[in-house]
Amino acid sequence: MPMMTHANTTNMEGRLRRLLLNFCRCGIAGWCLEVMFTSVDSIMAGDPTLMGHTSLIMFPIYGMGAFLFPISCFLDKWLTGLPGFPRAGRERLPEAARLLRHGLIYMVLIFTAEYITGIWLTSRHMCPWDYSAWPDNVNGVIRLKFAPLWFFTGLLFEFITAKRAV
Repeated sequence: MPMMTHANTTNMEGRLRRLLLNFCRCGIAGWCLEVMFTSVDSIMAGDPTLMGHTSLIMFPIYGMGAFLFPISCFLDKWLTGLPGFPRAGRERLPEAARLLRHGLIYMVLIFTAEYITGIWLTSRHMCPWDYSAWPDNVNGVIRLKFAPLWFFTGLLFEFITAKRAV
């Protein structure tokens, strides 16, 4: 087994710190998006207070968005090894195609996380959302109509968590 060096430890600590920071960024961004989204109900009802709402439970759920970009990077590397996909270094995937692929990956991952956490929270009578009244619901915990929202939310989370050269 390889010995842990100071450089390896420092690098791992940096990655964990960055992941925690990104977890907090996604949690806070998700809260803000949810408050803005739910305040639309106030607008539709003609309520001038424009009240929106969220739950403390939603922070760690949105915080999981910190894992989206690393997962998509892993999938990008995996896909470049498959026949018919651009190879790293030889062909570069156009930015629009990369955004489409990542957005679709994020949409599926967010729906999956929403479904799993929704079922788990519902079983404990703690789920802060209930979509059972909508015709496009799946077991009351996800709405298919939200696919574009999750597509773009995933891309937003990528934007706020991806390491960029300055």
